[in-house]
Amino acid sequence: MTFTVAIIGRPNVGKSTLFNRLVGKKLALVDDQPGVTRDRRSGEARLGDLSFTVIDTAGLEESAADSLTGRMRAQTESAIGEADAIFFLMDARVGVTPEDRHFAALVRRAGKPLMLIANKAEGRAGESGAYDAFSLGLGDPIALSAEHGDGFAELYASLLEALPEATALTGEDEERAERLVLADDEDGSELDLTKPLRIAIVGRPNAGKSTLINRLLGEERLLVGPEAGITRDSIGVDFVWRKGDVERGMKIFDTAGMRRRANVQEKLEKLAVADALRAVRFAEVVVVLLDATIPFEKQDLTITDLAAREGRALVIGVNKWDLIADKGPKLIELREEAARLLPQVRGVPVVPVSGATGQGLDELMAAVLRVHEVWNRRISTAKLNRWLEAVLDHQPPPAVAGRRIKIRYMTQPKARPPHFVLFGNQLDELAESYQRFLANGLRETFALHGTPIRITMKQGENPYAGRKRKR
Repeated sequence: MTFTVAIIGRPNVGKSTLFNRLVGKKLALVDDQPGVTRDRRSGEARLGDLSFTVIDTAGLEESAADSLTGRMRAQTESAIGEADAIFFLMDARVGVTPEDRHFAALVRRAGKPLMLIANKAEGRAGESGAYDAFSLGLGDPIALSAEHGDGFAELYASLLEALPEATALTGEDEERAERLVLADDEDGSELDLTKPLRIAIVGRPNAGKSTLINRLLGEERLLVGPEAGITRDSIGVDFVWRKGDVERGMKIFDTAGMRRRANVQEKLEKLAVADALRAVRFAEVVVVLLDATIPFEKQDLTITDLAAREGRALVIGVNKWDLIADKGPKLIELREEAARLLPQVRGVPVVPVSGATGQGLDELMAAVLRVHEVWNRRISTAKLNRWLEAVLDHQPPPAVAGRRIKIRYMTQPKARPPHFVLFGNQLDELAESYQRFLANGLRETFALHGTPIRITMKQGENPYAGRKRKR
């Protein structure tokens, strides 16, 4: 069954760019100058395996009915009437404007399935503006870049949900779900099993990183020896992990051992450590390898904290486990130490391994896959706010100078790592201890173990800020 979608929004939010992207041709003129599009234009669009008609419209502006812009608006309103669904665009770089709010009310009254799109959402400025779109009350915004092609997987999923009958699977479309390939790996909203999982093995010198990787590969791929500091370059090796029914492509990086900064004097070692840090930044999962005979040295904690601050999923591997005599009590002790010393990644898996014998490799890789899935997880806004409501009833945030801090709602705009945004008043006064309390609650309630959690605040502007008090 075919259907029609109208692209609506104020001038210069990228409607024609999105239209061209969907039809796969530069049919509509695009320019930075607002008001280029005047007549409505239709085309045959494709999104994944969906085919539908899309209508590009003029920018909505308030004006007299008999003026040019008034007649352009009438054309747009006709397009809304013809459409089965609406893409309502706002500019994420600019944020929500009064015009956006006015015309959001107009499209809401149309009673059509509506998808709110925060276009131009690439970069930090776009990310901030995308959060503003929640205030329009049109549901969760889709962070999208029509120019760069980001966000279309989420747009596809929203269309399926908004028009279930028109997009229903029929005959030859039975394999649609299997054919869908994500178009925006960067936003991390979905787990993409088609791409190699990037893993960095990091730790102090002589922790056995290269030996462990050789054991995983089943060959002497990397140079090893008793001397500390053999590895200098960060070496990436492709391989496929197979265990039972699980088969996963991976790219694993061996890195130079990282000593305390004060001990790093030679230029070559500085370069090697910088290369290791770069491997951490580009990894998805970081395995911090400890020496079981001297675990949780200060440098181990520093390396783990570095990976957490970079937002990587984490696994702690305790190597040289074959040298430990009393294994059961020692493992309990190590896990208790991890919980005490690393509260920022509470619940991180601690897995005993031996690169020399191959012990524990299956458990290590299972933990890597598990934390990677958690790192990519997104939680619906409805679930988050049911949880938040119960938390606020039981333990509201402490007042500041006698003024109550009001938290209105929470959402998760992205994953990799899980990133949550709180909306409310006076959130800049919210105590760090309460933010940690919320983070720990999210981690325990939604099983977000082995990954850092980001929480940012978004509050409305105080209209009285800067005004002098009258006496």
